[in-house]
Amino acid sequence: MLQIHPEPKDRLWTGSYISACIGNFLLFFAFYLLVPVFPLYLIEKYDASKSLVGIILSSYTVAALIIRPFAGFVLDMVYRKPVYVIAYVLFVLTFVGYPLANFIGLFLFFRILHGFTFGFVTTAGNSLVVDIMPSSRRGEGLGYFGVANNLAMAVGPMTGLFMHDVYSFDVIFYTAILVGLTGFVFTLFIKSKNNALNRGEKQPVAFDRFFLFKGFNAGLSLLFMGIPYGVTVTYIAIYGKELGIASGVGVFFSLMSVGLIASRLVSGKMVDKGKLVQVIAMGTMLCVFAFLALAGVKRMTDELLVVIIFYLIALILGVGYGFIFPAYNTLFVNLAANNRRATASSTYMTSWDIGVGIGLVLGGQLADSNGGLQLAYLSGGIITLLSYIYFIKIAGPHYIKNKLR
Repeated sequence: MLQIHPEPKDRLWTGSYISACIGNFLLFFAFYLLVPVFPLYLIEKYDASKSLVGIILSSYTVAALIIRPFAGFVLDMVYRKPVYVIAYVLFVLTFVGYPLANFIGLFLFFRILHGFTFGFVTTAGNSLVVDIMPSSRRGEGLGYFGVANNLAMAVGPMTGLFMHDVYSFDVIFYTAILVGLTGFVFTLFIKSKNNALNRGEKQPVAFDRFFLFKGFNAGLSLLFMGIPYGVTVTYIAIYGKELGIASGVGVFFSLMSVGLIASRLVSGKMVDKGKLVQVIAMGTMLCVFAFLALAGVKRMTDELLVVIIFYLIALILGVGYGFIFPAYNTLFVNLAANNRRATASSTYMTSWDIGVGIGLVLGGQLADSNGGLQLAYLSGGIITLLSYIYFIKIAGPHYIKNKLR
């Protein structure tokens, strides 16, 4: 009897791909190490209000989203790896500015500068990793690549909050620098083919070279998802204190990351099987439920029940966002021609950055209002529901009609 052997899968776990994942993990670990610490630093050192904290921290996101379209344009025109390596080391070196800032205006300057470098390095890294993975395993590959971010989210904020209780802020800043420089070493081992498909050709400098217009609808839906996420990663430590869970807020990030990692391992493979739209819809609805529950937990009086539900919400949020991240990333890549991959990555990240930036400012404003952070999370649940409706009715069908692969 003739035996038919299944064709072997294209190889995903190459040395370059592993180095890219480790470098990505260490970059985001350095980033997340400071995420929950920055609001505390600004309040303790500069006596900043919550509203001012939101504005200052959002400047990072604004700077990142300003640079991303230009980063996408440049990365589609040149060899991506040298640009990624340079952007990576500049991102790490900018950490030095935070402990040197002796007044809040100088801190804001370094925050903006850091945002520019972050926008460039993450766009470059996301584009470069697509180049070094087989297209048949793109959803899976992007899912695992994103797991590196989520592992960083699991240990970064928790480590930062622990260090805040034991060490000075300067020690935390210099730890971030050391971790980032270690990640930079791994980026040097990434090998990729020359992707500069457009080099030598005259390219018109038009707006559509900086933004993937076909990704507008999906970008708007993703933007809505970024708003409550920005509120959560920035203000959850403050909200935890309001709920009486001050000492265990770091666990929230860890549980959220467990959900992110577990769902990414599944969602990437589902995306490669053609279930991209279903994956996004499922993840979005989980987030709707989680944010509404996060707003409702403030009304509970049983302390033990509050703690249990608070941590359960973290897990559900992680699963929800773990579903949508690799799916949206693949969606934008599938809407773009091969020589527009960096532009697609830029559009994907810009949409997310705008949402997170709005969340930073909105969260600070609502935290200082009568409704407080409870109102911020209630608003987040409603906004997430709008994202679900918009995606199901408009963005999803548009993707199915216009996808290239």
